[in-house]
Amino acid sequence: MREVELLVIGSGPAGLCAAISAASSGAKVLVLERNFKPGGQLIKQTHMFFGSESQYASHRGVDIADILLSKIKAYGDQIEIMLNATAVGFYEDNVVTVLRDEKEYFKIKARSILCATGAYEKSLAFPNNDLPGIYGAGAVQTLMNVYGIRPGDRVLMVGAGNIGVIVSYQLLQAGIQVVAVLDAAPRIGAYLVHASKLARMGVPILTSHTVKEAIGTDCLEAAVVCEVDGKFQPIPGTEKRYDVDVMCISVGLSPLNELLAMRGVEMKYVPQLSGYVPMRTESCETSIPGIFVAGDASGIEEASSAMAEGYLAGLCAAAGLGHVPTDFEQRKQTYLKQLEDLRSGPVGDRIRAGMKISQL
Repeated sequence: MREVELLVIGSGPAGLCAAISAASSGAKVLVLERNFKPGGQLIKQTHMFFGSESQYASHRGVDIADILLSKIKAYGDQIEIMLNATAVGFYEDNVVTVLRDEKEYFKIKARSILCATGAYEKSLAFPNNDLPGIYGAGAVQTLMNVYGIRPGDRVLMVGAGNIGVIVSYQLLQAGIQVVAVLDAAPRIGAYLVHASKLARMGVPILTSHTVKEAIGTDCLEAAVVCEVDGKFQPIPGTEKRYDVDVMCISVGLSPLNELLAMRGVEMKYVPQLSGYVPMRTESCETSIPGIFVAGDASGIEEASSAMAEGYLAGLCAAAGLGHVPTDFEQRKQTYLKQLEDLRSGPVGDRIRAGMKISQL
């Protein structure tokens, strides 16, 4: 069994920032990443970020990942990133079981653990929704932006939130036709700056619409969509057929925190945060002392918030291990202020409400 000081599970924006913050306080950190490359969602995001300079506004996600990894590299062996390593179990005494390269199974015992496992994509129920050619938006981003693979030629996007609209624009940039963007809600959830790009390129955004069924034998050949009423029920006689070979589902994310639930962390269903989330303190510590959480695993937000929360959680996790920098309180208040700013205004109403419910 390997013993470490601080174990960070996940190397997305929250996990990388947590590792940097903890190491800057003097902690020694091991980061587990289940994929072949660190960076999480950042490595597939080619659009420029909003936010502030602290969260690398006007930088592309792929560039932010490189910036964070260069900072980690500067800490030498104080931060280790273990790739192709999936945490499959979380037990008492802070023991985590790990499967590496799909063949090596071992245990890690950590003095403190920070869970930054991110989120998984929600699906949508309709007949034949398992046909090849039906993807989540994240999978399409991975195919295009990580592996350079065209997912198809004609795409129907389902979901007009920021991710759905951004991925639609990236598809257009790759020379792929987007026949329409659907959303069951009566108005789109994306920022207008993103949606206007699609409008200028002639892509129809159909609100109050959903997928009725997918058509195909061995793969997707067409999609039938229809209008929905105020209760999101299909309206007969409004069906439209689109001949497409790809349907991209972008209907939201759910926190990925089964490891915390396995360990016995107190959890609560908070719809404003998109699912079951761990109860936690202002310092991102869960109901079990020494176990912290940051990023989408604690509630779905933007990557900018995940980074600020990662810095906060890493600072507080290191402090719990005895690594308390002289400017601890100043740094903590800075990160809290960044999160307050990112969650401000009408857009942040839902997040602020959810945070109150999940606060220990």
